[in-house]
Amino acid sequence: MKSKAELSSLPAQTKLMPLRYKIGIIAGGGQFPLLFAQAAKQQGLQVVIVAHKGESLPEIETVADRICWVKLGQLGKIISFFQDEGVSETVLLGTITKTRIFFDAWPDFKGLSLWNKIDTKQDDSILRAVADALEMDGIRVLESTIYLKHLLFPKGVLTRLQPNAAQLEDVRFGWRIARAVGQLDIGQCVVVRDRTVLAVEAIEGTDATIKRGGLLGKEKAIVVKVKKPTQDFRFDLPAIGLTTIDSMREVGAALLAVEAGQSLLFDAEAVVREADRAGVIVIGIEENTVGQLLF
Repeated sequence: MKSKAELSSLPAQTKLMPLRYKIGIIAGGGQFPLLFAQAAKQQGLQVVIVAHKGESLPEIETVADRICWVKLGQLGKIISFFQDEGVSETVLLGTITKTRIFFDAWPDFKGLSLWNKIDTKQDDSILRAVADALEMDGIRVLESTIYLKHLLFPKGVLTRLQPNAAQLEDVRFGWRIARAVGQLDIGQCVVVRDRTVLAVEAIEGTDATIKRGGLLGKEKAIVVKVKKPTQDFRFDLPAIGLTTIDSMREVGAALLAVEAGQSLLFDAEAVVREADRAGVIVIGIEENTVGQLLF
């Protein structure tokens, strides 16, 4: 990062660039890193990306001003790359296949040292520890939606089909269970039927949870996905996309309820179109300050 004196000596056109003229992206899988990079460029920022081998999409290279490919756990390499590139702010975006920590992690010294300091190897604990380590080395972690507020899940029924009274009762039941599970930092999603828990998301992820619970609940399976009570908006927000609808179609599940304003919705038009084709109800729900659900 240039000093104020150095900046004052730059040509006038350069001075017009924002003070945060570079932003880092630590990219996992999926389209979120791509969308963020495109939005950041529209803001006039240079995009410096750390991509994960086996997770990040190859096309991530097309939106990067500078890129470094790392293996899972190479925290020291990430920090060194950002420092060399003059990056002082970054975001953590995209998915990492969680089971890879057991068989495909290649931590460097800094990554291994951090891993050994984490008491509970759950999502929030790991991500907060990584964010703290980055910030100790002068790299601030920003909210993941800073340029993409339009991706936040809207409130209300998005599909043609409307939920009936019994389905809404299951949503309320599932919401309470999902909140309790999230409080323990286990997962964000549950599948229920007739006020019975069929599946709880753990390390396998949402799509696998839907398939597991949907095979039991079939045409009456209700999927509820919410943020964890202690959710950090900088990372791991609940996210819904076309693969979610595909998983529900595969098992014949009936309804998907997602926390509005606290979750991400990718490919919104396509999601609604495919949900309508599959006969799946999609609804965004808010919870007020006294715990009432607003549909």
